[in-house]
Amino acid sequence: MVLNDIPTPPRTVTILGSTGSVGRNTVDLVERSPAAFEVVALTAGRNAALLADQARRLRAKLAVVGDPACYRELRDALSGTGIEAAAGPEAVIEAALHPAEWVMAAIVGAAGLAPTLAAVRRGAIIGLANKECLVSAGALMMAEVQRHGSTLVPVDSEHSAIFQVIDFERPDAIERIILTASGGPFRTRSRGEMAAVTPDEAVAHPNWSMGAKISVDSATMMNKGLELVEAYHLFPVREDQIEILIHPQSVVHSMVAYVDGSVLAQLGSPDMRTPISLALGWPHRMSTPAPRLDLEKIGTLSFEKPDPERFPALALARRALREGGLAPTVMNAANEVAVAAFLAGRIGFLDIVAIVDRVLECAACPAPAGLDDVLAGDAEGRRLAGEFVSKP
Repeated sequence: MVLNDIPTPPRTVTILGSTGSVGRNTVDLVERSPAAFEVVALTAGRNAALLADQARRLRAKLAVVGDPACYRELRDALSGTGIEAAAGPEAVIEAALHPAEWVMAAIVGAAGLAPTLAAVRRGAIIGLANKECLVSAGALMMAEVQRHGSTLVPVDSEHSAIFQVIDFERPDAIERIILTASGGPFRTRSRGEMAAVTPDEAVAHPNWSMGAKISVDSATMMNKGLELVEAYHLFPVREDQIEILIHPQSVVHSMVAYVDGSVLAQLGSPDMRTPISLALGWPHRMSTPAPRLDLEKIGTLSFEKPDPERFPALALARRALREGGLAPTVMNAANEVAVAAFLAGRIGFLDIVAIVDRVLECAACPAPAGLDDVLAGDAEGRRLAGEFVSKP
């Protein structure tokens, strides 16, 4: 066993979104320590073939595919294994309610809200990779975490870094937190040059291996705007205490500055298995195959302020956070629609943030009373963005 000081019996785990990038990396880590983990449930959106393969390899008790049309494929692939198969959004929520001590929340988009909330409400430890939980429903989610004694361990590398070096017990000692950003593939391009960017160029991230949507968000720096909203809910700081710095090497994953002048940082190679492992083993650490950091080889670590003219998504995110209510929800939903339209070749690269801006200008953003209001705000943001995509 490669875990250090993980208590016995094995930790029971559920992976929501096991076939995505974060989910596959989580499966990889679980497979490397089979004696340390017992898999309760795995869920996926539509990839029934990979889900069935993962369920067999990990000996899961339950496998759920979100799209009911994929149920027969999943059921047939698991025939004779003793693994239960199910399908549909309600079945995904039921999977989250199964008694696993630890849950990876890695379902992309608004579809991840209800299952993650279900796991929170039974007091599970949550490895949080779903941005929508805090961007779209931050106040609601954090209130439920407090009410039910759940634990959120962030999986984004930036928030994981802050989580490791922040002093939660002495918030008055925190001067600011510093989110680092690679700057994406267009860090040095002018606005004019970015206007001609193609989807293939936008998904070619210089440091990280990520899905297409997240890669485009990195290119527009909307991902850092979304992370700013997440950080506001995760950590005991105000919006004006959250700083963003471009750090092209992606070695310093984020920092916390204290009132005595100290700045604490977490460093590591750009490999998502490091923050995932921290969440998976929490409060212990576990070994990973991530490349070890060689600072002598890297030589130089550089930092610079992001250019607000070339990356207007950052100011847009701050505006949505200050406005509050459903504004971050609407912003996130509109961005998802605009990014999908860009990847489909329907709009230009610079149109992504412009459409999100237009949606925020005309959307009603009252404070949500519950999850239904959040989902309604998400739907409204998508509807308006779809209209602007169709009629620019």
